[in-house]
Amino acid sequence: MDTTYYDHGTAAERWERARMFFDAKEYAASARVLDALVEEVPQETGPRLLLARAYYHSAQLSRAEAELRVLVENDPVEHYARLMLGRTLQRQGRDDEAESHLRLASALAGDFDSL
Repeated sequence: MDTTYYDHGTAAERWERARMFFDAKEYAASARVLDALVEEVPQETGPRLLLARAYYHSAQLSRAEAELRVLVENDPVEHYARLMLGRTLQRQGRDDEAESHLRLASALAGDFDSL
């Protein structure tokens, strides 16, 4: 399959293209752009988090989980990644495993009422 369009341009141009696809709810196309971008800049949180979200919304839950686990491992207090990891685990029917991530995400976000 020809991926020239998805891989074309600078990292900034591909980031914008991925965001445009995501905003248009073209999650699989967004993921195609972001997959290569994340390989290029693995330390960057933004592209990896958007990739995880694109996977989540396109029902590629195991891929979303893998990206979210990398984010949480690299930055244990990244509350949105924790929240997304919890929700991804819930969608996979793994509620017990999701609970700790959801509680920690709430605490990190300062939402102590839901604890």
